Amino acid sequence: MVTDVLKIICFVLGTVVSLAYAYQVVYLFVPLILRRRRDKNQAEQKRYAILIAARNEEKVIGHLLDSIRQQDYPAELLHTYVVADNCTDQTAQVAKDHGATVFVRNNKEQVGKGYAIAWLLEQIKAEQGYNHFDAVVIFDADNVLSLNYMTQLNKLAAQGYQVFSGYRNTKNFGTSWISAGHSLWYIHDSAHLNHSRMLLGSGCMVTGTGYGFTRELLERLGGWPFHSLTEDIEFSTWCAVHGIKIGYAHGAMLYDEQPNTMKTSWKQRTRWSQGGIQVSLAYFKEYFKGIGKGGWSAWTCFDAFTLSLWGYGTAGLCGFLTLLTAVLSGGILGLGIALASALLGTYFSMFFIGGLTLLTEHKKIRATTGQKLMGLFTFPLYVATFLPVAIFSVFHKYEWTPIEHTEAVSIKELQEQK
Repeated sequence: MVTDVLKIICFVLGTVVSLAYAYQVVYLFVPLILRRRRDKNQAEQKRYAILIAARNEEKVIGHLLDSIRQQDYPAELLHTYVVADNCTDQTAQVAKDHGATVFVRNNKEQVGKGYAIAWLLEQIKAEQGYNHFDAVVIFDADNVLSLNYMTQLNKLAAQGYQVFSGYRNTKNFGTSWISAGHSLWYIHDSAHLNHSRMLLGSGCMVTGTGYGFTRELLERLGGWPFHSLTEDIEFSTWCAVHGIKIGYAHGAMLYDEQPNTMKTSWKQRTRWSQGGIQVSLAYFKEYFKGIGKGGWSAWTCFDAFTLSLWGYGTAGLCGFLTLLTAVLSGGILGLGIALASALLGTYFSMFFIGGLTLLTEHKKIRATTGQKLMGLFTFPLYVATFLPVAIFSVFHKYEWTPIEHTEAVSIKELQEQK
């Protein structure tokens, strides 16, 4: 009797989960079918304040600042600000030497990128005001930009988007199977998820760095109020529930350094998981309010909901009950069959996603063919490690600590070595 009831529950939950995530399968193929029309009109050139929060980034920040100065966008319309946040190295001096306006922050209580960006904006407002720029763009210190990055973002701003982001590539795909896993995850997110959302007219999402927003939105926010462990997810969710469409520029590419050890990756993904939980709890009611509005905003809120604690939690509950049913109905053998089916299904589905990503994006990835193939075969294993990270995150309080970046490479080297 209990087993029969569990089977019914599993069937219902499995159906709900399958339907809820079916759109992501569609997203994989949208870029192969649809093409975005090129806007041939001359885009009005906006003025940008570029914000960089840096903590002990002397090894890499110079290359980011060089790539900003080398943009094919008018230099007089770009003003770069760096907050040297609780630094113990020469980050501030390196940033000054590369032409940035630098503010030094020392605050050991309010730590994290969200607080640093908020403080930096306060300093800019107090000293100069916001009227000398039209929009803000945020980068991480380890980024390097393609030379047309700001030109591509500006096209979205000129089209009326209040928030805009670009393609997140990687500097160190081939360093290890961990860095390859992170890289494929972000490239898939850009090439398939955000690109498809943009092609279909839905709202996109920002992914930690390389995104911007208008001065009007900044003034509406009253500064930068997003201080969770994942301020990018929080900001994306806020935009979705408030009906603000985020644009995505597929031609705007930045290169980011990814963790290359399990220890560093575990720490980073623990922050992601706990930050995701914070946002999911804080916006639980707002998801449904947004879905109730209808139109593209409703779809964007639904999209965000499926990628939250509630979507993943429902899928996890379905998996747990399925395994429990297998034990009750088939004993250890039944559990073994169910586990083997789940593992194989997960491996081959992630292998397919990774393979499609490499097939469509391989020319953009800085790695050898052998490194790309190795990354493909280990990508499902990388994805599988999200499960223990998520479980660990529930029981472990995350304490923010900086991640060291050492991949010092220029945009010229990146483009030559692809």
